[in-house]
Parts: sequence; C-alpha cells; structure tokens
Amino acid sequence: MLVGLIGANIQKSLSPALHEDAFAAAGIRGRYHLMDLDQLPGHRLEDLLAAVRTAGFAGVNVTYPCKEAVLPLLDDVSPEARLIGAVNTVTIGRHGRTKGYNTDRIGFRRSFEETLGRIDGESVLLVGAGGAGRAVAFALLDLGAAHLVVHDRDTARALALGNELGEERCRIEADPASALRDVAGVVNATPVGMLGFPGNPVPMDAVGRRHWVADVIYTPLETELIAAARAKGARVVGGAGMCVHQAAESFRLFTGVVPDVARMRRTFSAAAILRDGAHGGA
Repeated sequence: MLVGLIGANIQKSLSPALHEDAFAAAGIRGRYHLMDLDQLPGHRLEDLLAAVRTAGFAGVNVTYPCKEAVLPLLDDVSPEARLIGAVNTVTIGRHGRTKGYNTDRIGFRRSFEETLGRIDGESVLLVGAGGAGRAVAFALLDLGAAHLVVHDRDTARALALGNELGEERCRIEADPASALRDVAGVVNATPVGMLGFPGNPVPMDAVGRRHWVADVIYTPLETELIAAARAKGARVVGGAGMCVHQAAESFRLFTGVVPDVARMRRTFSAAAILRDGAHGGA
C-alpha cells in the first residue's frame, strides 16, 4: 500500500515513521513517501495528485501550503472538511476517485484534551487563519471555547474565517498583544517557528502565568514560542500530540484499520530522538 505527504519543507516530517510502523503492526506491506514541493521544482499540487493516482496510491496527506488549495482538485470532500474549508487527508479509491477529509481538527482536540482538558467558557486567541488555523478554530469550539479572537497577517483570510464562524463566536484582531489581555490562551497555527520559518508569532511580553499556550508545530518539538511560554510559567501544549492523533485518524481512513495510538506515540518519540540527534537537535 502506497501513501504519502505532499507539502513544502517536509523533509523532517515524522509521518513516514508513524505510518510505516502502523503498517507493520497491522500486517500490511506499506510505504509512506514524502513529496516535497521545495525539492520538486516545477511540480504543482495538481501534478503530484495526478501522479499518485496513476501510481495506485491509497491516499496522501497534504500540508502547508496545500490544505485549502487541494479542495477544488478533488472529486469529493467530506462534510466536515468542507465546513472547515481545509483538507489534510485525501483517500484514493480503486478507480482513482479522490475524497478529502480533515483530521487536524480531531488531532488538535484530542491532544489538547489529553494535556489541558476542556476550555469551557474561555476566550482564545488564534494566530493564523490558514488551513491549520481553520481546523484548530473548530477544534477550539469543540473544546468549549466561548469566543475566538483571530489574528492573521493576511486580513482577508482572517475575515473569511470570522465571517464563517459568525460575530457571536469570533472577532478579528490586528493587534495580538491587545487580544492577549482578554483571553485565557493562545494557539499558533502558522508555520512561524518551524525549521525553515524561524521566529515567534506571539508577542511574549503580553503572555503571563495565567495563560495557556499551544503550538501546532512539532519540528522542532519545542518551538521558540513553547520554550518562551514555559519559561514564563504558562501551561503549554506542543504539536507532537496533534501530529500523532491526526496521523492515527488518517491511517484509519487510508486502511480501514484503527491503529494503536499508544504505539504511535512511542514510535513518534523514538523517531523524534533519531531525527533531532541526526540534525543537531533540530
């Protein structure tokens, strides 16, 4: 069984390790291929989708910057992914028919619940309204958030998400430092902080012990944001748990087999140690 990942800056992804170990545990011969847009100049998303269909792939994950762009290229999209407006998992049927799903929402929700529990009645600052941010927005509402404050450098993108969620549940904020005065926590759903995208998108002067701070990034395992928030005494949630849970749901969609999440978590930890040791702690 062939599956893979399409996106940019994905050479240090741990998805191959997670899926290939899950294949082995399920008794399935399978390979997980990385299709890095940065390493394949001239290849567009539609070209790679056509290639994996021709090659007989069972499906692919898609990540930045493809989660929204992939929607119009698919034959079908699940109601949840269409509501979110982003896809991170594409299944390919025997006759090449493609269907898009979103497992980021359940991945973030399960990871957050395991770490910090629910956030009933809280207001939350969401930094980033792209593909990952859209999934996180719905996950935060699932977790009980009463109100979201959305910040994105692309104001039109933030407004689009705000319009879909409605003014009762969401408002747009140009100044994240101002927003942090009135919220219980903040989530980074941008690529900033990932290897290749250095920096911290959250103004740390406005973060205190009363906040919780979450990041969707797991490369590196502890981003500049998470390290700075931890140093300030804030409760933190890194991106590792989200990665494991979204991968487990993607694997189920690809194979029909429910994987052992505890095993996937152990596989993630072992693969991260190997990756980070091989890349000087990256």
